[in-house]
Amino acid sequence: MSRFSVPFFLALISAPAAAQPEDVSKLRAEWNRSTEPFRLVGNVYYVGTEGLAAFLITGPEGHVLIDGALEESAPQIAANIRRLGFRIEDVDILLINHAHWDHSGGLAELKRLSGAKLLASAADKPALESGVPRYRPDMSPSAPVKVDAIISDGSRIAVGRTSLVTHLTPGHTRGCTSWTMRIEEKGKLLDLVFACSLTVAGQKLVGDSLYPEAAADFRATYSKLKRLQADVYLTYHPAFFDMDAKRRRLAEGDADAFVDSGELARRVQRAETEFKAELHRQQREASQ
Repeated sequence: MSRFSVPFFLALISAPAAAQPEDVSKLRAEWNRSTEPFRLVGNVYYVGTEGLAAFLITGPEGHVLIDGALEESAPQIAANIRRLGFRIEDVDILLINHAHWDHSGGLAELKRLSGAKLLASAADKPALESGVPRYRPDMSPSAPVKVDAIISDGSRIAVGRTSLVTHLTPGHTRGCTSWTMRIEEKGKLLDLVFACSLTVAGQKLVGDSLYPEAAADFRATYSKLKRLQADVYLTYHPAFFDMDAKRRRLAEGDADAFVDSGELARRVQRAETEFKAELHRQQREASQ
């Protein structure tokens, strides 16, 4: 587990690359520490680093890989896929939950290694292809990567029997994207959500001419996610779904360690509460 607190590392992810403080470099190193890949539930595997999630959804007809972590994470993600007995070359589709450097950085190399097509939202495409969101000039850049096709709200992504439904959930970025899918675990059907980041993480919510609808987008996203049902909640920093604790329970024999039908609602409620507090703080500062 990283020694950095969640609020601290959220404050760091928007630090400009040109003037990266020592702590950001340390954070990158900590996030990129290696960890053993493992099966989470059904045909969904964790292939990310210690601090940044990447998920492999497998099938005999081909695989889907969600997220690329940091630029320096790509070799580790590819190695984790091989360690599980799968081939990076069998990944047909790459997905990205949002276009920030700590999630999109490794996509270009993973795309080169796999030959997969990258699918992304229209709103995140410019940031992916340029390497930085134009409405977040403070954001560190990442390796630019070409988007092969646009996915929209309700788009179904299918590789053989693997099928995911796209849910646009903007706020954290303009094109922040979540997915739901149904999986089978020991004869039971479970609903799973891959939720895009829900935190403000330095986004300006008041008086931002570059992203004036940010606060409205966050509100709409929380409302949308509250209407979803999920037995399994996953997101893109392991700390945000208590992965380490659940993984220990899984290793101890608890086959349902990642099953919690109330977690989505709790996570959304907590994020919304923190968003409201941050919005109030920014409104108060703007009025002074």
